[in-house]
Formats: sequence, C-alpha cells, structure tokens
Amino acid sequence: DQHDWMTPRRGDWIARLEDVILGSDGPVVLVAHSLGCILTAAWAQVSRSTTRVQGALLVAPGDPERDELRGVLPSWAPIVRDRLPFPSLLLGSHDDPYCSLAKAQSLADAWGSRFIDCGLCGHINAESGLGDWPDGLALLRELTDPKDI
Repeated sequence: DQHDWMTPRRGDWIARLEDVILGSDGPVVLVAHSLGCILTAAWAQVSRSTTRVQGALLVAPGDPERDELRGVLPSWAPIVRDRLPFPSLLLGSHDDPYCSLAKAQSLADAWGSRFIDCGLCGHINAESGLGDWPDGLALLRELTDPKDI
C-alpha cells in the first residue's frame, strides 16, 4: 500500500517498499504492475536490501518518460535502467496504451529481465479479460524456482 495513489512520488514509494521488505520474514518475490515496475528498478538502485529479493515479476511497465505522462509523474523520469541484482521476468503487450512493446523490451534488456511477449493484452490488467490468469501464476511460480529463469 502507498499513502498517495493520486500523486505518486518516487521517493515516497521507494521508502515504503524498503519498509515492507525489511519487515518481511524470509525471501521476497516482488510482483509489480505498471508504475510498480519502474519503482522496482528505482528501489533496487538505492537499497541495501536487494539480497532479500528472490525475484521479480514485472507486468506491463508504465512509461513515465512519455510526453503525456511527464507532467503527471514528474518524479518518475528518467527511468532507472541499471541491471537488477535479482532474477526477473518482464511481461509486455503489443497494444499497451501506457508503454510500447519496444520500450518494454528495452527496459527488459536494461534490467537483465527475461522478456515475455504477451501478445494483444492491453495493459495486462483486469480490463484485459485475462480472468484468474493461470499463465501469470505459472510465471510467478518460476520465480520461486530460479533454475527455471
């Protein structure tokens, strides 16, 4: 949970993620959607707790560098492009209105994530009609068994 969903600030979100990870017992698997993917990379750049993360499932990253989003999300650009220090899968869609497939692929490359092309799934959310999304659950399970990544 974040304290302000309507005016998200990267620094605040990083601090909250750090608190949650430090407060958890055992290894952590991150599941991030949209701006949460950008948060994961920004947090990993500054945190000393990254060894607690077993892996990350990064679904439909948002693109706060797009002209129409820069004014709404000023603290989120530029996107951190450092390689993530833990295994990760990044899922992108051909028709995501918030991030082009090419941008999603370039983020996967920068972060060292395995890229998964989800086809025409929009922003890969409830509106995408995926239901319980068994394929997503299978990908999440891969992160709990790192030999599969």
